Amino acid sequence: MGTAVGAVLASIDELATGHRLIGIVGAPGAGKSTVAAALASRLDSAVVLPMDGFHLPQQRLVELGRRDRMGAPDTFDVDGFVRVLAALRAPAATVLAPTFDREREEPVPDAIAIRPDVQHVIVEGNYLLLGHSGWERVAPLLDVTVFIELERGIRQQRLIDRHVRFGKSLEDARGWALGTDERNAVLIEATASRADHVLRVD
Repeated sequence: MGTAVGAVLASIDELATGHRLIGIVGAPGAGKSTVAAALASRLDSAVVLPMDGFHLPQQRLVELGRRDRMGAPDTFDVDGFVRVLAALRAPAATVLAPTFDREREEPVPDAIAIRPDVQHVIVEGNYLLLGHSGWERVAPLLDVTVFIELERGIRQQRLIDRHVRFGKSLEDARGWALGTDERNAVLIEATASRADHVLRVD
């Protein structure tokens, strides 16, 4: 993890003054949250903004017939995500953003308050580098991006453990991690070449 933080910090030093938006990208279970938290701890005045907060609510996913694909690109509020990132480019006031409650699997509106004087916003999520379906608007709003890679078997086991920890049976956890999550992972990993940095972690 030290290499990841060091590479990002080196890039930050080269950025223009003002708000710095740092994108941490990777497939489900790759360690994005860990890298983002480590980076935030080493930066002065930093806030982590997880893309997961922009999940569509469960009821809306059911209405759209997408509940069984939760986590796919079209199960997020990409327009809301872009609006928040655009507001953070040159903030004139505190920007409110949602977070995500993993136990309820629901977004929590306005749970993160990012003041205008915050120097670094670390944006972590799956689809920051996706080039279609509205997500192509995200990368141009970020100053630097780091793609996190992790050996597939380790990543999948982490996901299974996470799903069990938040209430799924082992059978359901395996089915989701190796099904829906893995289909999304293939799509996400194809975007790695668009990142400024690619980091392989153990």
